[in-house]
Amino acid sequence: MHDIRMIRDNPAAFDAALSRRGMDGVSSRVLALDEARRTKILASETAQADANKAAKEVGAAKGRGDEDEFQRLRALVATKKAEIAALNEEAKEASVTLHTLMLTLPNLPYADIPDGKDEADNVEMNKHGNLPNFAFDPVEHFEIAGVVPGMDFETAAKLAGSRFVLMSGAVARVHRALGQFMLDTHVEENDLVETNTPVLVREEMLYGTGQLPKFGEDSYQTTDGWWLIPTAEVTLTNIVNGLTLEADVLPRRFVAHTLCFRSEAGSAGRDTSGMLRQHQFEKVEMVTVCHPDTSDAEHLRMTACAEGILERLNLPYRTVVLCTGDMGAGARRTHDIEVWLPGQNAYREISSISTCGDYQARRMNARFKPEAGGKPEFVHTLNGSGLAVGRCLIAVLENGQQEDGSVALPEALHPYLRGKKKINADGAMA
Repeated sequence: MHDIRMIRDNPAAFDAALSRRGMDGVSSRVLALDEARRTKILASETAQADANKAAKEVGAAKGRGDEDEFQRLRALVATKKAEIAALNEEAKEASVTLHTLMLTLPNLPYADIPDGKDEADNVEMNKHGNLPNFAFDPVEHFEIAGVVPGMDFETAAKLAGSRFVLMSGAVARVHRALGQFMLDTHVEENDLVETNTPVLVREEMLYGTGQLPKFGEDSYQTTDGWWLIPTAEVTLTNIVNGLTLEADVLPRRFVAHTLCFRSEAGSAGRDTSGMLRQHQFEKVEMVTVCHPDTSDAEHLRMTACAEGILERLNLPYRTVVLCTGDMGAGARRTHDIEVWLPGQNAYREISSISTCGDYQARRMNARFKPEAGGKPEFVHTLNGSGLAVGRCLIAVLENGQQEDGSVALPEALHPYLRGKKKINADGAMA
C-alpha cells in the first residue's frame, strides 16, 4: 500500500518509479479518484452544515409563528438529509474504488535496482563454491538410482493429482533432516525466534502481505473462507498486524518451518518433471520486522543467513539482485539465491530475500512508537526462504550423486541422520 499524501505531493516521482515496473500514468488515475472522494466528502460536510443551521432555525420560525418559514426550513432539512446520504454513498464508492486500486499497485523499487524485463536482466552479486566435477554425466534428482525407490510420483498422482510427490525411506529422512538442520541453525546461530504457525488463515491476512487481491489465483481457498498459506511469510509478518510496538522491541526476527501450498496457476508447463515445482511443499521461512533505519542492514543479514545454510551443506550457489521486471510486487529490493543443480546444468532459485519497506506495514497498519516521542511510524518488513526444503533436497541429491547411483550426503546432516552418510544405490541409508 502506498501513502496517498506522497502521491499527491510528488506524482511525477511516483509515476517514474512505477514506470520502471512497466506501469505508466498511474498517479492520474489515483489522484482523480482521490479528488472525487474528497470533493464528495467536502460537499457532504457543507450540506451537513447547511442542514444543521436550518435545523436550528426551525424552532425559531415555529416560535415566531412564521408557518411558511417553518415549513420551508423543514423541507430544506429533509432535502439536505437526502443529499448528505447520497453524497456519503458516492464518497464511500469512490473510497472503495480508490482503496481497491491502491491494493493492486506494486511496491516502488529502490533507485539502485537494475532495470529489466525478466530474469535475464538480473545482476549477479556473488558466487560461492566450486561446481562438482563428475567423471560421468550427472542426472536429475528423480533419475538417481538410489533416489528412485523413495520418490514416488505415480502413487502421489493417484492420491492427489499431478505436481505432488510421495517420499519414503531414506529420501523422506533426508528431507526431514534438512528442515531440522535449517531451523536449528537459524535459532542457535542466527538469533531467529522459532515459531509454529497455522497454515490456514483469514482472508485479510493475505491482503496484509499482498497476495490478495491480485494473486489470489496462485493460492488455495477452502469452502469456508480460509486460505492455505503459500508461505509462512503470511503468518509471520501478520503477527504484528494492527499493532503499535515499542521501538525497543525492534527488530523482531522470526523463523518457521511449515507446509506451503501454491496452485502454480501462472506456471503451466514449467518444471513439471520431478519435484522442483509442487503444489505442496515445505519451507523454512524467515521474517524480520524492524525500524526503517535498519531495514537495509537486515536485508543483508537475512541474505547471509540463507547463504550460510548452503555453505554449511557445501552446495555451490550464486546470489543475484532481481531487476524491476522480475521482482515480486511487494518488494522494493530482492536478492535471489540460486543453487547449482548438476542434473539441469543450471543455477535454480532456492531462496528469495526481499525487503518491502513500509508497503506491507501500511496494509496491516503495523507501527512503532519512536523512542524520541511523536506520532507512531510504520515498521519495515522483510521476508525470505531459509530455505525451500524440497529444492534443497534436490540440490543435495544431485550434487552428491555418485557414478554407482548412490548419494554422498553433506557432513552437516550426519548428526541428524544418526551418523548415516550416504544413500546406497538400492535406496537404503548407510
